[in-house]
This record gives sequence, C-alpha cells and structure tokens, in this order.
Amino acid sequence: MSMILLIEQALNGLQFGVMLFVMAAGLTLVFGVMGLINLAHGSLYMIGAFAAATVAGLTGSFLLALAASLAAAAAAGAIVEIAVIRRLYARDHLDQVLATFALILIFSEGTRWLFGSFPLFLDTPDWLSGPVELPGGILYPAYRLGIIGVGLAVALGLYLLISRTRLGIRIRAGESDREMIAALGVDISKLYTLVFALGAALAGLAGALVGAIQSVQVGMGEPVLILAFVVIVIGGIGSIKGALVASLLVGLTDTMGGFLLPIAFAQVMEPANAMLLGSALASMLIYILMAVVLIVRPSGLFGVRS
Repeated sequence: MSMILLIEQALNGLQFGVMLFVMAAGLTLVFGVMGLINLAHGSLYMIGAFAAATVAGLTGSFLLALAASLAAAAAAGAIVEIAVIRRLYARDHLDQVLATFALILIFSEGTRWLFGSFPLFLDTPDWLSGPVELPGGILYPAYRLGIIGVGLAVALGLYLLISRTRLGIRIRAGESDREMIAALGVDISKLYTLVFALGAALAGLAGALVGAIQSVQVGMGEPVLILAFVVIVIGGIGSIKGALVASLLVGLTDTMGGFLLPIAFAQVMEPANAMLLGSALASMLIYILMAVVLIVRPSGLFGVRS
C-alpha cells in the first residue's frame, strides 16, 4: 500500500464528509431551531439533484444548475413548511415522523411521475474536469476538490450568518426561547419558514454536487438522510460546529475503514473473503463511532448537556 493511495483515500473521506456536512447542516438547523424531526429532508436533497440535472441538460451551464438546485429546494421547503410543517410544531414527534414520512412518498412518486424511473446524469463542468496535481505528485480529481471547497465555504458562511448577523441572533434566540422572541415582536412564523427554506436549500445544493459523481435517481436521498442523522447525533443537536466535526469524522471513518479493513483481513484469509468481511465491518464503523460518542457524551460532541 503506497502513501499516495492512502492520501487519496483520505481526501475521498474528506470530500464525503464535507458533502455530508452540507446535507446535515440544514437538518441540524431545522432540528435545533424548530425542534422538528424532518424525515423529508432527503427528498429535498433529491429535488435539488433533479433540478440541477434538468437545468444543466437544458442550458449546459453547471453554475445555473447549482442555482436551480438552491432555488428549487428552497421553494419546495418553504411550501412544505407553510402547507404542512407549520401545523406540526405543537404536535408529538410521532406525528411529525408520520407526516414527513408521508412527504417522502409524495415527493418520490411525484418525481417518478415527472421524470420517470430512469436515472438522470449531471456532467461535471469542463473547468473542473480532469485531475489536479497536489504536492507530492498526487493526482486528484478537480471536481472533488471543488466539493471540498464549496463545503468549507458553506461552513464559513453559516458561521458568519449565525454569529455575526441580526438574522443569526434571531435564529439562536428562537432555538433558546421561541416564546420570548415572539413576545418581543419577531414574526416566528416567517423566521421558521426562512430557516426551513435555508435548510432545504443546503440539502438541494448537496444533491446537486453529488449528482455529478453518481446518477440522479428517485430515492437517492434516503441513504444520505440516515448518515445525516448520525452526524447530528454525534455532533450534538443544533450545533453547526458539531455537524462539521462529526461529518468529517463519519466521512473519514467510512472511507478509510472501507479501504483499510479489507487490506488488513487479506493478510490472514483469502482475498475474496477478506473483501466481504472488511466491507461488512466497514459499513458498521460509523454506527460503532456513534455508539462510543454517545456512551462518553450522551448529548453529542458539542451538544448542550441537559
């Protein structure tokens, strides 16, 4: 095993983790500020991917495709919040789960009706195609480096939004005491719609970014949604910093485990068996990581202890 290959896999883990952060950041905003369990977040990821693939196919512009993913997911999120979610804030979490699960079915069948069951494909832009030579002679795809850059820019933007703007103050206040900021004259309904649309837009952006790596298809958001929930549990509910750290941990654990475990088992058993066993154990590593974190810190790495 060469050092170059190991570094490439670490970069793959970093790219995967950053993509998870863009997805999980929106979910943790909604979960932390609004106290809502939104199972339909993966459907907004799917909507962003389909919007990007459609616009890219019509215009040939990747930047327009990204803009379309943000706009389509944000619009869908705002409509869902006004039409459905707004009626669930005072309801039990079970009601929220059932309602948002129903939204998954509606979005999935609606997308299948509009686009069919066959996957769409989103090409990477010419200016991000091909490899980039990194120090040490490492060749790494420019597009994956672009995803890392976008994810870090999103993290910085969210930090500045939450900590340095008037809207951020209202978001943090809404997380702490929604009744008090409503009494102070803040329109809590508009604030919640804005937060939900922002979270939806981030999910749509993540779907568009991943759409150029894998096919765009119905149901693509649900596996990523599970990982996003793992991320916010590890990082701490409502913590953007926790979501970033946990996303990187999950991405590196999943990628490096899938790479190193089969190699390790190949030293003591047949390569085919080593691949099967290593892959099976690698898929469990992120859940083992979550269990260990919750044993040590039940509120998550950066969660507030109750």
